[in-house]
Amino acid sequence: MNRMQAAILTGAAAAALAVAGCSSSGTTTSASTSAAAGSATSSSAASSSSGAAAGKIAFLMPCSTCAARFETQDKPDFIKAVQQLDPSAQVIANNAQGSDATQIAQAEDAITNGAKVIVISPLDETTGKAIVAKAEAANVPVIAYDGLLTGAKISFYVSFDPTVVGGLQGHYLAGHEAKGTNVIMINGDQTADTGREFKAGAMAALHPAFQSGQLKLGYTADTPLFDPSKAQQETEAALTKLGDKVGGVLVANDGMAAGVVAALTAQHLAGSVLVTGQDATVAGLQRILTGTQSMTVYKSIPQEAQTAAKVAVGLLEGTPDAVSSVAKTTTDNGAGQVPSVLLTPQVVTKSNVGIVVQDGAATWADLCTGIPASDCPQHA
Repeated sequence: MNRMQAAILTGAAAAALAVAGCSSSGTTTSASTSAAAGSATSSSAASSSSGAAAGKIAFLMPCSTCAARFETQDKPDFIKAVQQLDPSAQVIANNAQGSDATQIAQAEDAITNGAKVIVISPLDETTGKAIVAKAEAANVPVIAYDGLLTGAKISFYVSFDPTVVGGLQGHYLAGHEAKGTNVIMINGDQTADTGREFKAGAMAALHPAFQSGQLKLGYTADTPLFDPSKAQQETEAALTKLGDKVGGVLVANDGMAAGVVAALTAQHLAGSVLVTGQDATVAGLQRILTGTQSMTVYKSIPQEAQTAAKVAVGLLEGTPDAVSSVAKTTTDNGAGQVPSVLLTPQVVTKSNVGIVVQDGAATWADLCTGIPASDCPQHA
């Protein structure tokens, strides 16, 4: 998929760059292993408890700097979902850490090591095409996860409609700014389909406001790899250009929002400038509670992981309706109509942060640790 959203601590955008480097060996776990085991950076292959050769599913993530959620949420959630469906199945979990060559090598290794299904969030279209070609040669079906794999025939796609996500951000910004306000757009990576669609959705929502003069687009930038440190640099450049006269920043995700807030903090603007986000990360939600980020778009990762796991296990076991029993629609990926599930995202602000806790994506202890008690809801 895309080079997606990063979650890092408030005001510490550069910290995302310190995430552990890539490893083509990745993690191989039996689905009967606890989901926590899936968070390890590497481990030896585990066999099924019966000792027989277990079916294997590869779960290939793009990076940690572009989206810390892949390691902390998607991977354990996917492994847990596979475990519940087929305790004998193994998950080969790998993170490319932003390297196209690494992700291709990880796919090759997974196929060599017996993976019968590949679930992938591709870094970009070229990488995705290369991996699908290798999978096709080995008769291994491919599922695109959390971002459309374009230009190649794949079996299934599950995500949250990125155009809708961008639209939610854009409409929120347009609905909460005074007439004539300068806004900045810090977009995601435009070499990835999802990054382009986030931007397209936001622009569609904001265009009427720009056209009427309600809002002024003072600065726009596209961010390679959704890198928080680059988002901070772009925001600093925007503030310099606009003389700090900014009312809102359209930011593609929470990871980059950390970089944006760091730049605003340096100019004593944090809390007075509207900042959008996406992913409802713990760090992003903490910024919402403390007032330096205005909103985020919540996407239920457990639901997404469970959907992918259901199709992957079905394909692994040769279930005839593994895809058709789950797919709700189709998506044109440039190589055909792909059976798909596009889940519904939701706007989260300070008034409804609790929905993320209710869904099990975070706990109040997570959200309230390290922030002033006065900023934490009384019922937490």
